[in-house]
Parts: sequence; structure tokens; C-alpha cells
Amino acid sequence: MSVLFMTAVVGLGAFLAGLVGSLTGIGGGVVIVPLLTLVFGVDIRYAVGASLIAVIATSCGAAGTYVKGGFTNLRVGMLLEVGTVAGALLGTAIALMVSPNAIGILFAVTVLFNSLQSLRPRLPDPPVTEASGKIGRALRLAGSYRDAGTVRHYEVRAVPLGFAIMLIAGALSALLGIGSGVMKVLAMDRAMGLPFKVSTATSNFMLGVTAAASAGIYLQRGYVDPAVTFPVVVGVLAGARTGSRLFPGASNRSLRTLFVAVVVAIALQMLYRGLTGALG
Repeated sequence: MSVLFMTAVVGLGAFLAGLVGSLTGIGGGVVIVPLLTLVFGVDIRYAVGASLIAVIATSCGAAGTYVKGGFTNLRVGMLLEVGTVAGALLGTAIALMVSPNAIGILFAVTVLFNSLQSLRPRLPDPPVTEASGKIGRALRLAGSYRDAGTVRHYEVRAVPLGFAIMLIAGALSALLGIGSGVMKVLAMDRAMGLPFKVSTATSNFMLGVTAAASAGIYLQRGYVDPAVTFPVVVGVLAGARTGSRLFPGASNRSLRTLFVAVVVAIALQMLYRGLTGALG
């Protein structure tokens, strides 16, 4: 296989990863790591290093547009990022005490159930009561965004529940070596009542912050190979920019369907890997 052909295929795969990642808020690592390791035989450490840089590129390529367009809720993003980091520290501490295979199976089943549930017609959110919205109002988390020419206002409810889910997401990320974009989107969309576009845009913003911390470690240890990373970053940036242009005109329903399709593929892959590891 020629170097030019490999570079073109990696760039195309990275473009698709950036496109899907920017539209769904789950990052592009779920496409890039399997592509590099399974198709091209790249060492997993260098694949993860390239993937982390790519996630930062996805975030940079889309997050600026989303922030400028008013889709991203920065206050919610920074608050939940604290929970994700704390959960990652917790996951690191208990990593040697639990079976990653068992946790992977549980995670896959849970995500499958919740993502498929999210395809059902969403009932109107219950009114944000004084109790459920107290913390959100105190922290001034409410926001608005423009959708199809209409300004839509929203409030944020169940902040403690969303924060708790971020703790779990961070722990799972550390235990299983996965990104937590799936859990971030589900937490904001289903638990906290944010519109799906806001959930996706805010997750994109958060992913860049999370990946930057890990990418520094991989860079310091020499696991970021320019020959692998360059075509990945170029492709991801192009895909993310394309996705950010398509995002404002996309409906919440179409974005949710794309999100569920990608999440189901991830969950089935994790379920297979977890069962294979447990039985093997």
C-alpha cells in the first residue's frame, strides 16, 4: 500500500470522523482509532495520540462557530467539565479493583437502552419548578438559541443529576479508555432538559478541554507521530468545518437520529469486545 494512498484513505476517514463528531458532539475518536489500528496496523498508543489531537481539532473546528451562533452553553459546559474530571480521577483510582469487561458490557447495554429511548417522540419537558430549577437559576445556566429563524429560550433543570452522570462518564472514560461525549450529550439532553442542538454544541466545546489534558501526556511521551497525525488533523478539521456549516440548518430530529446511529454502533462494538474478553 503506497504512502500516498494510505494518507488519502486516512484523510477521508478523518473527514467523516470530523463531520460526524461535530454534528453529534461525541468526537471523532470512535472512527479514527479503529481505522488506524485495524486497517493500517498503527500502534494503539500512536492511534490514541492522533485521535486526541483530532478531537481537539474537531472541537476547534466546530466549537467557535457554535459559540458564535449562540448554540453552546458555556456555563453548563464548564460546570459539567468539573464533574467529568473528578470522575476520571475516581475511575483511575478504582481501575485495578474492577473488571473493565464487565463495566464495558454494562455501559454498552445502558447506552443502547437510553439512546434508543431518545428516538421516541419526546414529551414536553415538565415545567421547571422552584425545586428542580433552583440551582440552574442560581448559577444562571438558562440560555437561548436561534433555530429556523426563531429564538428559543430554555431553562436547565436537574443540575445535580447531570453532574452525577458526568462523574460516571468521567469514571467510565478512565476505566475503559473511551471518550465521554456520548454520556455528555445524553446527560444534557435527557436529564437536564437542554435542546439537542445545545447539548451537541456544548459537548463539542467540552471535548476539546478534556482531550487537551490527555493529549499533553501523549505528546510528552512521544506518542504523537506527525506522519500519522497530520492527515488526521487536516481531514478532521475539514469535516468539522463542514459539519458546523450544516449544523444550523439541521433539525433536532435528524441530529438525534444520526447520534443514535453512531452510538448504537459504538455500543455494539463495546458489547462484543466486553463479551469476548469476559468469555476468552
